[in-house]
Amino acid sequence: MHESTLSAKVWRGLGMAARTIGEKTNAYRPTDTGDPLRPASRFLQLPASFIRPGLRTVRAGGWGEAFWEGVFDAATTQPGDYLVHADGGIWFVAAQLRMQAPLCVRTLRRVSFTRPSGPLSAGANSYGGVNRSAAVEVLTRWPAAMGTPGAAGQIELATATTLPQAVWSVLLPPLEWLALLPGDTMADDLGRAGVVEVAECTELGWRLVVRQSTS
Repeated sequence: MHESTLSAKVWRGLGMAARTIGEKTNAYRPTDTGDPLRPASRFLQLPASFIRPGLRTVRAGGWGEAFWEGVFDAATTQPGDYLVHADGGIWFVAAQLRMQAPLCVRTLRRVSFTRPSGPLSAGANSYGGVNRSAAVEVLTRWPAAMGTPGAAGQIELATATTLPQAVWSVLLPPLEWLALLPGDTMADDLGRAGVVEVAECTELGWRLVVRQSTS
């Protein structure tokens, strides 16, 4: 039997299990940089459940608590989709490997990014450097996973307003068109701010290193 046919059977089986153990879940597919959970982005409602991954799942980078396996029919979803559970939990689909349960990332924060603008025209400005007061919006209120590099501290970090370590790792969906860059500024829904030092698009999503700032 062809691998794609086997995958479809596996996902169909997960969908059948979700009808028994899952709850209503709304699926959203981002199409631009605005809030990905706005009503216009919802494309599906399906039963779904989420369980802790098995030992075979890669836990690199201290993100063990962020990764979950999705129990739902993945025939209609794709990496980058957001899933909002009936209990309010938010995940994004990080990967859908054949003949395996989808790998999802639990998100506990909402983050926005802006990009400082440069001079308006060459040689005609009184100040030729970066102008942070005229920053351009890059992403608006995207659910994300936040932790500290090398540690599984997302739950603690999600509720803390003061932190001894001022460097964060941030995970966002694996969408190449997000085009995040070092130097972008980040703000979360707790009012914390930081500057992106490293931005890397991996198979499981964007991995950012963000250093906390005071302004």
